[in-house]
Amino acid sequence: MIYSLELMIFEISLVLTIVRNKSPIYICTSRMKKKIQVHIADDHKIIIEGIIAVLNTEKDITVVGYSLTGEQVLDWFESNTADILVLDINMPVIGGIEVLKKMKKKTNPPKIIVLSSYDDTRFIQEIVTMGASGFLSKSSAGEQIVRAIRSVNNGSQYFSDDVRKDLFKLMFGQKIKEGERPPESKETKSLTSREIDIMRLILEEYSSIEIADILNISINTVNTYRRNLLIKTKAKNTVGLAKFALKHKII
Repeated sequence: MIYSLELMIFEISLVLTIVRNKSPIYICTSRMKKKIQVHIADDHKIIIEGIIAVLNTEKDITVVGYSLTGEQVLDWFESNTADILVLDINMPVIGGIEVLKKMKKKTNPPKIIVLSSYDDTRFIQEIVTMGASGFLSKSSAGEQIVRAIRSVNNGSQYFSDDVRKDLFKLMFGQKIKEGERPPESKETKSLTSREIDIMRLILEEYSSIEIADILNISINTVNTYRRNLLIKTKAKNTVGLAKFALKHKII
């Protein structure tokens, strides 16, 4: 059988990840209520098997099923549940986009991480609008799938390292350009351009780790900016920051 270049890259990524994870560094404690339940949907069985091999090295994650078509995904969730659905966007019978739309209409839908070799930022922004909680390009899925699952399960969004910065620029470029200052006022005058960028990211629900990665600064630096923002805006929490940002047209 002749595999596509996409599959070859994915297989290599998975092998390297499994080798690195022979001794998992994540510690599961007795306080954890349950494992993160994951369902995988992809029309390539080899990709499903590769993801399962990676996830089986993690003590806090368990695979509860897989589907090879969009129709199978919808049928499986009629009588089963999972915390996370890893969904290939190019599914046969019923496409991944249609599956995404139908899943988000459910009473208690899983959080969805879209898997695709098509990594156009406008496409990614569109699937996020439809309800996806994350995106992984197939070339980097092997090494990032565990991080993505944990991040999304904890309530954050997750995007592949190779698209995250471009996605940030696109999303903020449609609102206020990165680094662009809001209208000057007594209250905003003391805020630096960097503090304004970080405030916008906080209000987009990015974690300190994600902000540090996007802006290429340390987590400690991000946390220092967070504290300074609360002091300068006289806000007690993120809700207070949001009120300040809306009042002064920062977002």
